Amino acid sequence: MSEYADLLKPFKLKSLLLRNRVMSTAHAPHYAEDGMPGERYQLYHAEKARGGIALTIFGGSSSVAVDSPLSFSQIDISHDRVLPYLRKFAERVHEQGAALFCQITHLGRRGRWDTRYWLPLIGPSKNREPLHRAFAKEMEDFDFPRVIRAYGAAARRCRESGLDGCEVIAVAHHLIDSFLSPAVNQRTDQYGGSLENRARFGLEVLQEVRRAVGPDYVVGLRLSGDELIEGGLAAEDCVDLALLYARSGLIDYLNVYQAHGDTFRGIATMLPNMSYPPAPFLYLASAVKAKTDLPVFHASGIRDLATASRAIAEGHVDMVAMTRGHIADPHIVRKLVENRPDAIRQCVGAAYCIDRVSSGMDMACIQNAATGREATMPHVIAKSAARKRVVVAGGGPAGLEAARAAAARGHSVTLFEATDALGGQLRLAKLVPWREALSGIVRWLERELREARVELRLQTPATVEAVLGEQPDVVVVATGGHAAPPSFAGAGHAVSTWQVLSGQAAAGSNVLVYDECGQHQGIGCADYLSHKGAAVELATLDRMAGEDVGGPSQSTYLRRLYQQDVVMSPNLRLRSVYPEGNALIAVLRNEHSDAEEERKVDQVVYELGTLPNDELYFGLKPHARNRGEIDLDALAEDRLRPIESNPEGRFQLFRVGDAVLGRNVHAAIYEAARIMKNV
Repeated sequence: MSEYADLLKPFKLKSLLLRNRVMSTAHAPHYAEDGMPGERYQLYHAEKARGGIALTIFGGSSSVAVDSPLSFSQIDISHDRVLPYLRKFAERVHEQGAALFCQITHLGRRGRWDTRYWLPLIGPSKNREPLHRAFAKEMEDFDFPRVIRAYGAAARRCRESGLDGCEVIAVAHHLIDSFLSPAVNQRTDQYGGSLENRARFGLEVLQEVRRAVGPDYVVGLRLSGDELIEGGLAAEDCVDLALLYARSGLIDYLNVYQAHGDTFRGIATMLPNMSYPPAPFLYLASAVKAKTDLPVFHASGIRDLATASRAIAEGHVDMVAMTRGHIADPHIVRKLVENRPDAIRQCVGAAYCIDRVSSGMDMACIQNAATGREATMPHVIAKSAARKRVVVAGGGPAGLEAARAAAARGHSVTLFEATDALGGQLRLAKLVPWREALSGIVRWLERELREARVELRLQTPATVEAVLGEQPDVVVVATGGHAAPPSFAGAGHAVSTWQVLSGQAAAGSNVLVYDECGQHQGIGCADYLSHKGAAVELATLDRMAGEDVGGPSQSTYLRRLYQQDVVMSPNLRLRSVYPEGNALIAVLRNEHSDAEEERKVDQVVYELGTLPNDELYFGLKPHARNRGEIDLDALAEDRLRPIESNPEGRFQLFRVGDAVLGRNVHAAIYEAARIMKNV
């Protein structure tokens, strides 16, 4: 515990006493309901408060005005109708002993004009934001007082509703930092040119915010430490800006960030995934801390407690944010206080949460099914009134989670796994060079099973006879899937991504990877092969490589593939493969023009998806009381209604994960958890 003692020290921020040094920064989980932070949004943050966090900031990019886009389902804080939601929110979080701030902004040009009210976007200059593909109108004289008043009114709503503070955001090329950044601001009036002129609008906003909330209310500023973009703010510029705003006397802390939001590459740098080392941008916050007496906060890829504790102990920051860490496990601090750090489910940096939001979907954690579903999915599973005998077939993510949830319910659990190790397809996924950290998902689940004394039978295939011999009350079939077979001519001359990653097929030196699914498997295999030294072409039926991979992760893949000179060829369907001498000829057809072209390679690798391993399930089905059926209406509400359709049946049978349908890790874990928490 002593190694984490610095994290548990209280911190005084103005008149606000924070119970420790751990916080969660503002983000937009796509949980807002008609722009309001309803019950789902509130329960998500209240769970972190219950878990012991000191401060949670919500409302990532809450919009202060009607012409500020709600591009990623943010909160609309531009009207008093938000007040009752904020009051209930504050009450929920305060009941659990944590402080609650809201982040406010005008997004300026960062969004689309053809959503919400169809109003023109505004910015310091009339230029285009690449990510949302829209131009902004250059702000006119009458725009300035209107927007400044809107900031003040939003801050007033924060105070009136009982929130402990508000944070003004000036990163990601929202409106304020669009003025700050020479990459965006081309004005020649008093708001452009020199750094002081470019900082003027932000100062005017902060003056109005302070006027609206008074001198005793906590107001913070989230500011970039380096925009990491050509023509933008460099690190030394950002330190100068931090000092300028700190010396204004208008703010109480600085929250230091980095990069920009103009492209997915920028977002991937703002939200570093597992391809980055721990705390890759802590040095930027440390540089600001060294120059100012204001408290400094920071969040960026700090996933482990050792790094978080070092950031505090060595004086780099005053509050350290483990935002994605709390998405993976909202009870980090509670487990630390209870001297159970090994029980913390550590964020692996998969960026599944970010990829979903960037694709317009609600946020979910790759490994924690309860995050964002607190109304129906508990983070701590309650004991069952009756102890049952549970058999789980398969040691992939679905099987491991099923066994964990069953054991948490107090049941006696035996898990069969045909191979010599747990993990299922995650054992292949972690072989992609930058995704090794996925193994952390399996490590935590295995630890939980061993802690709960689940009987693990490795190298023991689950047969019908073996399962029946255990006399179970409940059987969970989580036998995973297998590579979908190809239908193109000459398929016998090609191998699957599974075979390559598992080592069943040696990597070639001149390889065509053909991907029809657009997920991690195909583009990940191309990454793997290119870093093995192969010359690789990635051909896909889609419009681009990794089309269904979320934007930030896709950007990471593309950066790596371009560095390896991988050729990416979209809109092509693999028609046939045939041998010619010592080589293979792959025939590809353009999906739009029907023109055919050939590739001469020494290996063809295909990714066509996953089909279920369902033999065991269908073998057990006649022996089950429910014949494998689940009430889907109940399951949609994360409930389980028992079905008794077979009077001769001996147990309840459930099929989960890829044994049902090829999907992803989160789907497998969620399906297992939502069933077994009710057994």
